[in-house]
Parts: sequence; structure tokens; C-alpha cells
Amino acid sequence: MTNRLVEHEITVDAPAAAVYRLIAEVENWPRIFPPTLHVDHLERGEGEERIRIWATANGEAKNWTSHRTLDPRGLRITFRQEVSSPPVAAMGGTWIVEPLSDSACRVRLQHDYRAVDDDPDGLKWIDEAVDRNSRAELASLKQNVELAHACEELTFSFEDTLRIRGRAEDVYDFINEAHLWAERLPHVASVRLEEDTPGLQTLEMDTRAQDGSTHTTVSYRVTFPHHRIAYKQITLPALMTLHTGCWTFAQDEEGVAATSQHTVVLNTANIARVLGPGASVADARAYVRGALSTNSRATLGHARDYAENKR
Repeated sequence: MTNRLVEHEITVDAPAAAVYRLIAEVENWPRIFPPTLHVDHLERGEGEERIRIWATANGEAKNWTSHRTLDPRGLRITFRQEVSSPPVAAMGGTWIVEPLSDSACRVRLQHDYRAVDDDPDGLKWIDEAVDRNSRAELASLKQNVELAHACEELTFSFEDTLRIRGRAEDVYDFINEAHLWAERLPHVASVRLEEDTPGLQTLEMDTRAQDGSTHTTVSYRVTFPHHRIAYKQITLPALMTLHTGCWTFAQDEEGVAATSQHTVVLNTANIARVLGPGASVADARAYVRGALSTNSRATLGHARDYAENKR
């Protein structure tokens, strides 16, 4: 039986404790690690937790459940997949954060794993996925934590909520059935939706802007009937380096509070090209928020019409 043990590392210009917190707080992972689509806590205890992770590996979307042990004093986090996705038979590892100074640290990411039936092709696939994802995760960790320390105004979150006199199930169905959006939403020119694994969707969409132009986005979506749909865009408009979001549907006695939440990181390199040479970060924030909110509110409005007409 072949067991691999590999290690990747990177130096980060940020305090070790801050970097550790970023890794420990898994709700941040879709923002800081490119392969990660969504993470949910299943159980949380003192220094122990179980999490479910949805992520891409070699271009394929996978999900698994991991057990983690957190050691904030030692700045270490160990993890072990409880049920792995083929070709992975077993996978675990350790995050180790080592202070180099008051303002810098070394992050080491260790993995140990083996393939189903000790298959050499499967092991090769895992080798490539672990190497690619580890390098991407560490590079993104470095970039995002250093960026967060340098300029917090580039990352922001916001949400839009609409009250709907109807059932959460109907509002959820409207958002979930994205393959029908070209017929149901005027701002959607065309759409392609795939769901090879139940609850894990790939959504490619051509959206019309207010000036009549269209742009294409591709997102992975993780669905939780009938209360939540989380997503992460993997192809982005020019003004964003990251866009994650979540649709939530909260039922109460009066109907449904339907919310569209967004988290965005601005791409400062493209501000002048898109908005003009005199445009500022504040202008870009306002432009992006306006564009995303306009589409979200329009989608929620059509979802309201759909749900209220089904009463």
C-alpha cells in the first residue's frame, strides 16, 4: 500500500496569529482559497470540529467531510477526511504556522494520502490535485492576508432582502431552476446549468448589462433545499478578483424573507480601464455594488411574482 507524505510552504508578510485565525475560520475559505466553493460546520466543540467542504480538484467539483483539531497556542490545525471522494481512499494533513518575526511567518501545509485500491493512475491524479491545490491555496492565502492588512476597502459584503407573501419552497425553486432563467429573467440572455451530482451545480450565464452589452460568468452552486443556495464565481467581470454569494429563504408567519448576499474583492488593476482614468476605489465599489444589487433585486422581484402567483 502506497502512502504519500508531501509538504508545501510559503512565507507571508503578516503576523502568525492573524494568519492562523484566517485558516481556522473556515467560513472565509471560499474567499481566500481558489479551489474552495463552500464550507459548512457540522459539529463544533472545544478545539474539535467537523466540517463539510465543497471544492474543485483538477477541474472537477468534489465534496467531503473532515474532522479538524485546532491548536491556537501551537498555531497548528490537523485535519482528516472522514469520507473521501474517489480516487482518494484516505486524506489528512496539518497546517503549521511558524512566526519569523512580529510581522511575518512561514506557513507549512502537509498532506498524507493514498489512492483507492492503490491504483497508480488514481495516485497520480491525487498527486497532481494536491500539488496544484496546495500551491494555489498557499499563494492565495499569502495574497489575501497581505491584501487584507494593506487595504481593507478592497473587500466588502452587502445584501438585498425582499419580503414575499408565499412559501420558501417556491422562492427556492425559482432560484434553483436557473436553467429557466433565460425565459424568466430579462437580464439573462442565455444560461447553461449542469448538476451531475445532486446539490452541486455548474452555472454558466450570459447577462445583459444596462448599456446593452453582455458578459459571461461561470459559477459553482451548492444547494440546501429549501433554505439556502451558496455560490462562487470562477470566471469574473473585470472589476472583481473574487465574488461569492448566498441566496437564503427564511419562512415566517407572514411569508418569506428572501436575501441575496454578496462578498466581493475589487480588481484595482482594471478600475481605470473600465471606469476611466480618474475613477477611485470608492467609484468601483459603488459601480460593482450597483450592478450586482440591480440584478439581485430584479431576480428576487421575479421570484416574488412566481411565488405569490402560486398561492
